[in-house]
Amino acid sequence: MAFSNPIDMPVIKDPRQFDRASGNWLEKLVFNHRGMVILLCALMTLLLGWSALKLPVNTSFEKMIPQSHPYIQNYFQHRDALRGMGNATRIVVENTKGDIFDKEYLLTLQKVNDAVFLMPGVDQGWMRGLWTSSLRWTEVTEEGYRGGPVIPDRWDGNPESMERLRENINRSGIVGSYVANNMRSSMIFVPMLDINPETGQALDYADFSRQLERNVRSLENDGVRIHIIGFAKLVGNLIDGLYDVMAYFAFSVLIASALVLAYTRCLRSTLLLVFCALLGVVWLLGLLSVLGYELDPYSILVPFLIFAIGLSHGAQKMNGIMQDVGRGTHKYVAARYTFRRLFMAGLTALLVNIVGFAVLMIIDIPVIRDMALTTSLGVAVLIFTKLFLIPVLLSYFGVSAEAARRSVQSAEQIEAGLSPMQKVRAWLIRLTERRRALLAIGVAALLTVVGFSMGRQVQFGDLDAGAPELRPESRYNRDIAFVGENYGLSTDQFVVMLKTPLGKCTEFASLTEADRLSARLREVPGVQTTFSPADGIRLASSGSFEGNPKWLTIPRNDSNRTQSFNMFSTDRPELTDRSCGITPIIAYLTDHKAATLNRVVQEVESYAAEFNSPDREFMLAAGSAGIEATTNIVVKRSFWTLHFVLYGAVALLCFITFRSWRAVVVALVPLIITSILCEALMGMLGIGIKVATLPVIAVGVGVGVDYALYLLSVQLSMQRQGMTLAKSYAASLDFVGRIVALIGLTMAAGVLPWIWSPIKFQADMGILLAFMFLWNMLGALILIPALSHFLLPSSAHGEPALVSSEDERLATLETEESNEGHRARHSRATV
Repeated sequence: MAFSNPIDMPVIKDPRQFDRASGNWLEKLVFNHRGMVILLCALMTLLLGWSALKLPVNTSFEKMIPQSHPYIQNYFQHRDALRGMGNATRIVVENTKGDIFDKEYLLTLQKVNDAVFLMPGVDQGWMRGLWTSSLRWTEVTEEGYRGGPVIPDRWDGNPESMERLRENINRSGIVGSYVANNMRSSMIFVPMLDINPETGQALDYADFSRQLERNVRSLENDGVRIHIIGFAKLVGNLIDGLYDVMAYFAFSVLIASALVLAYTRCLRSTLLLVFCALLGVVWLLGLLSVLGYELDPYSILVPFLIFAIGLSHGAQKMNGIMQDVGRGTHKYVAARYTFRRLFMAGLTALLVNIVGFAVLMIIDIPVIRDMALTTSLGVAVLIFTKLFLIPVLLSYFGVSAEAARRSVQSAEQIEAGLSPMQKVRAWLIRLTERRRALLAIGVAALLTVVGFSMGRQVQFGDLDAGAPELRPESRYNRDIAFVGENYGLSTDQFVVMLKTPLGKCTEFASLTEADRLSARLREVPGVQTTFSPADGIRLASSGSFEGNPKWLTIPRNDSNRTQSFNMFSTDRPELTDRSCGITPIIAYLTDHKAATLNRVVQEVESYAAEFNSPDREFMLAAGSAGIEATTNIVVKRSFWTLHFVLYGAVALLCFITFRSWRAVVVALVPLIITSILCEALMGMLGIGIKVATLPVIAVGVGVGVDYALYLLSVQLSMQRQGMTLAKSYAASLDFVGRIVALIGLTMAAGVLPWIWSPIKFQADMGILLAFMFLWNMLGALILIPALSHFLLPSSAHGEPALVSSEDERLATLETEESNEGHRARHSRATV
C-alpha cells in the first residue's frame, strides 16, 4: 500500500462533507460501525478481565529443561533408578548456640522433619535426614555386621543417648553430607514429585513454598536457624517476587504515561493511549487463563512487552490524528486518514513481532516455548486494540486543540531552528548527504567490530555461584552460601549414568570403568570429589574382612563383589538401581558456573567415546548440575539458529512490505548492530546467555523493527511521489520520527527502574532492554538516512525499482494537473 503525503490530504472540517464510502472495505467496516466495534471490545474486556483474575502463577521443574535432548531423555528413561538426583529440596537446621548434640535442637529438627514429611509433593520414600530410619550406620564386629538408624530407637536426650548418637554419626560417614563439618547443623534431603498426589495436578510451587515458610521456617527461634534451598524454594521465591515485579510494572506505566503526557500535553489522549495499552495486557492474561495456561516467573517480561509494543503503535496513531486535527481536519476524518496511512505499516510491524517471537518456539525448552506462544498471542491481541480500537476511540474523543496546534510546526519554524529538537532534526536530515552518511556508517562499522570482539567473551549459562535469578544478598543465596561453607559435599551434583544389561551392574569390568571415570573427573578443575557404587563396594569389601585396608578394593570374586554390593545398597538405596541396570557416578562440583559444567561435560564425552562398548554405555546426564549443563548446551546450539531464523523471517516480511531488497537491508542493519552491541554489553556486565536472557534477543529485534517500518514506509512513499531523499526523510521525521524517538526513550525509561528489582534476572533484563530500546531507536534514526543515501537514492539519482506502476500513474496525473494549473495561470496573466 502506498502512503499518501500527509500534507496533501484534504482538510475537511465538517464530517458531513467527508465521503464515508471512501477508503477500502476494512476502513468502511470499522468506521461505519464504530459503536459495534466499541461494544464488542467492551464485552471482550469484561469476559477476559474476569478470566485474568483466575490466571494461576506456577511453573514446573520439567518445563525448565530441554525435554527432547538425548541427555535429558536418558534421565527421563532412568529417573526411577535415580530417585533424588533430579528435583530436590534441602533443608538445613542450624543450632546457633551450640552443636547438634542438644536436646532442644534435636526436638526442633524432629518437628521440621515431621512437618516436611507430610507436605504434598514430597517423595516420602526417599526423604533422608537424622530422624528418618533410612539414614543408617553400619560397623563390622567380631560377630559380623551391626547397624541401625542414626538416631537410636530409644533416644530420650540424656547424655548416654547423646553419646550413642555421636558414635552413630561418626560410624555412618555422613559428616559433610547430612551433618555439617563443624557439627552445628544437619540437613534433611527432600526429593520432590512433579505431581501433587492429593490432587493429581501439577505441584503448586508457590503453595509449597508458602507451606515451607508457614510450617517449617516458623519453627525458627533464638537458638535455631533454618536454611532452605532447591528448585521448589527458588521458584517459590520468584513467584513471591512477582508482587514486587508488579510494582515495578506499575512504576514503568507511570513513567511512560508521564513522558507521553509531557510530549503531547494532552491528558485526554494520553489516558486513552495508556488505557488501550493496558487493555492489551488484560486481554492477553484473560486468554491465557481461558486456554488453560499458567503464567510462570520467567515470563514476567511479557506483560510489559505487550504494553510497550501497544504504546508504540498507539502513539503513532495518536500522532497522526493529532497532526491532521492541528491542520484543521475534523477528528473523525483525521482518524480515518491515519487509519489509511498507517494500518499496513502497523499490521506489518505486528506480524513481524508475532513471527519474531514465534521463532523462539524452535528452542527445545518448554518455558521458552510458552513465553513465545504467550508473547505472540499478546501481539495478535494488539492488532485489534491498537489498529482498530484506538483510531475508533480517538474519532470520538479526539485530542485537545492546543496539543493539536503544537504538533504542527510551519516550515519557517523548522528551518529557523528555534529549538534543540529542530536542530537535531536538521542534523538527521543532513545524514542523507554523502560525507555525513559515510561518517555515520563508518562509526557504526567500528562499533560493530568492537562489539563483535567483546561479544565473543559472553558465556552460556550461569557466571556466578548460587542462584543467579536472585540477588547475591537474598535469603536464598545466603542459604546456599551457608551450605557450601559448612558441608563437604556440594549440592551441585553432576551425575553420569553407566548403563549395563539388567542384572549386570556389579560386573568387575563395569565397576572398574566407573571407578576410572571417577578418578578422571576428580582431576577436572571445579570437581570437589566423586562417589559411585564402586566406592561403596570398596568400603563394604574392606568391612567384610574386619576393616583390613588390603581389601579396600573392588573384589574380582563374583560372590564377594555381589555381597559387598548388597551391603552397600542396604545403607545407600538411593545410589543403587533395583534392576541393576544403571550405575550412577556422582561428581560434586564447587559451583554450577558455565565453565565448570563445560569442563565436566567434555571430560565425560571424551571418556565415553573411548570406552563405551555394547555392554557398557556412559550416558549423560542427571543431577542438578548435569541437567543445567544440558540446558546450556541447548541454549548455545539455539543461539545462532535463533539469529538466522529470526532475521530471515523479519527480512522476508520486510521484503513483502517494501518489495525492495535494498529497503530490507536498510531496515535490518541497525537491528543487527544492536544485537551485536547487546552481546558485548552482556559480556561486560557478566550476564550469561541462558533461559532467562535468551528471549531478550527476539524482544529487541521485534520491537526495534517497528521503528524501521514506520520510518521507511513514509520515506519510501514520499520518494515514490518524486520527492528527493532529503525531503522524503524530513517528511518521515515530521510524521513519525518524533514519536519513534519518544517511544524509544519512554520504553527505555520504563524498564530502567528494573535495575533495583530484588529479582536479579529482571534487573539484568531491564539493563539489556533499556539498551536495546535506545540503540534501536538511535540506529533507526541515524542509519536509515545514511544507508538510504547509497541504497535508496532519490529517483533523480536513478532508482526505478522503488516506483510501482500505480505510483507512476498517480505521479503522471499529479504532473498533468500541475501543468494544467500552470497553463491556466499563464492564460490569465496573458489576458
